[in-house]
Amino acid sequence: MVCFGVSAISRHLCKLVNMSKSALVILAPGAEEMEFIIATDVLRRAGIKVTVAGLNDAEPVKCSRDVQIVPDTSLAKVSADKFDVVVLPGGLGGSNAMGESSVVGEVLKNQESNGGLIAAICAAPTVLAKHGIASGKSLTSYPSMKPQLVDKYSYVDDKNVVKDGNLITSRGPGTSFEFALKIAEELAGKEKVQEVAKGLLVAYN
Repeated sequence: MVCFGVSAISRHLCKLVNMSKSALVILAPGAEEMEFIIATDVLRRAGIKVTVAGLNDAEPVKCSRDVQIVPDTSLAKVSADKFDVVVLPGGLGGSNAMGESSVVGEVLKNQESNGGLIAAICAAPTVLAKHGIASGKSLTSYPSMKPQLVDKYSYVDDKNVVKDGNLITSRGPGTSFEFALKIAEELAGKEKVQEVAKGLLVAYN
């Protein structure tokens, strides 16, 4: 939505529109902390309501470089809730754990059947493959994950972020800002995302 006017009421209404959008970010042990933190931070800066759900429970999660993050809640408690986007950070350990989780599988299948946005970065696109999500669509991932994906998807080697319908994928820690900003653009609009990117000193066209 594009918001017109500069009055306090207009700005307030714009903020309310963005906050009506919601994101579920699944946090599994071994997640890549840069990808998790940047996605969560950027989406919140864009005014999107983000719920961080621990894969196993709501206890602190140790990420791939031993950073510990406390989720807002457990995935089990919010698995039946509706979100505008489900975000899967990468990290080999976290992606393997999500790929083995039946709860993650059900969340993704429900999101797909409802036409909701799904976003995965780095090793996390392999989670989609393991749960039979978005088969045949164009996507990308961390390069070493390609052999696990090339038979089920139209694999893209030369783009940092790939969007195909309601699927957004990206390659790794260094592409995290582009990934997060693309998700935010889908939910909050390009004007808001350009404002966020400017504040972060990140180029975004």
